[in-house]
Amino acid sequence: MNTFKTPQKGGMTDEMARAAAKNTASQTEPDHDEDPFREGDSIVYAAHGVGRVDRIGMVEVADTAIEMIQISFPGNQMTLRIPLAKARKAGLRKIVTRDIVDKAMTVIKGKPHVSKGMWARRAVAYQEKINSGDLIQIAEVLRDLRRNVDSLDGSFSERKLFEAAQERFVAEVAVLENTDPATVLENLTKTMKAA
Repeated sequence: MNTFKTPQKGGMTDEMARAAAKNTASQTEPDHDEDPFREGDSIVYAAHGVGRVDRIGMVEVADTAIEMIQISFPGNQMTLRIPLAKARKAGLRKIVTRDIVDKAMTVIKGKPHVSKGMWARRAVAYQEKINSGDLIQIAEVLRDLRRNVDSLDGSFSERKLFEAAQERFVAEVAVLENTDPATVLENLTKTMKAA
């Protein structure tokens, strides 16, 4: 049973900070992944898209060593560090397989789901799908908003959501296929126009 101590008037003490860091370090779950993240790997972080693992190593936090993973996102010039034990729960994953891309392309070719609900609610739902990092959900956004690929029918926010989904999809497929993103975008656009 855990006991909680009330902090002294000065706030959190060094002892409390060390105890909190040790508690975080002790919560590390064994990674059952046969192929863990490695330096140099391309990965997807749900909220930010495709990035690269720069470094994995121990960092001392409040006198406790915690294994951290450092990821850079060249597209938005951002670097992120998170505890390796919490990486998967935080939405970090490897690049999808060809099988998942094929399923996503089937979704994109499908009939768009047209909702008559308020645009504000649909926009929030689309943004959540994009931020999920799930390629199938991103494909659903592309499918539902693709009618505006070349037309001026959609609103500015509709176009921005479509472009965000398209950018996420293209970036991941380009890394998987080791291809130029422009080529992937061209193929995706042809697929959407043919659907």
